[in-house]
Amino acid sequence: MPATAQQQTGQPRTTSELGIGIGGVVYKGDIAPRYRLKSNRPALNIFYKKDITNAVAWKVGLLLGKIKAKDEDFTDNPSFLARELPLSMYRQATVTTSILELSGGIDYKFLDYYDFRRPIRWTPYFTISVAGIVYNNKTIAQNPAIIYPTDTDKQQAYRTGFALAVPVGAGVKYALSERWNLGFEAGVRVLFTDAFDNLTDQNEQVMNPNSRDLYFYNGVSISYTFYKINCPVK
Repeated sequence: MPATAQQQTGQPRTTSELGIGIGGVVYKGDIAPRYRLKSNRPALNIFYKKDITNAVAWKVGLLLGKIKAKDEDFTDNPSFLARELPLSMYRQATVTTSILELSGGIDYKFLDYYDFRRPIRWTPYFTISVAGIVYNNKTIAQNPAIIYPTDTDKQQAYRTGFALAVPVGAGVKYALSERWNLGFEAGVRVLFTDAFDNLTDQNEQVMNPNSRDLYFYNGVSISYTFYKINCPVK
């Protein structure tokens, strides 16, 4: 039975949603202390959602992406770099990180998205999750001794690690048809580590061990909705 017919007859139903998104990820940390749009690198997002009320849905997601940042790319004005960010000009480091993120959480929709009496179905939503992240990075400098001095026990530019994060974001979902949806989402991953960029305590003169790294995701998605009629128990 079509979902519109279910709406008219008043039969109870549940919905679930399977989708895929493409977008970009951006790192913010020692090498990139400010958000920079052009530092976005491609990311793939696969997700599954299941409504538990008209407003709330459980969600699980898998995010694959790659992050890259350079000290010297932070500004195209060398005099500004020397004046405002002398550490970046001195360090000249580059970090490249591949990430695999598995998350689970909830979405909260502000409008009744499945009210088919509305001529245009759309809703803004808020999302929050808990995520586990496996990452592999390479952090180098023009002069490696600046980051990895010979008298420390961290000599390797390559690092594979695991981290926990809280993804928080907001988005908009728009119904292309009864079953197909178009979405846009943007948010931040708050990491419980400062080792994400492999700049922690190797040489505290050129890094900040007290800060926490972050990364952002923004992207568009297409998803398909499954409808299930909940037959009443006789």
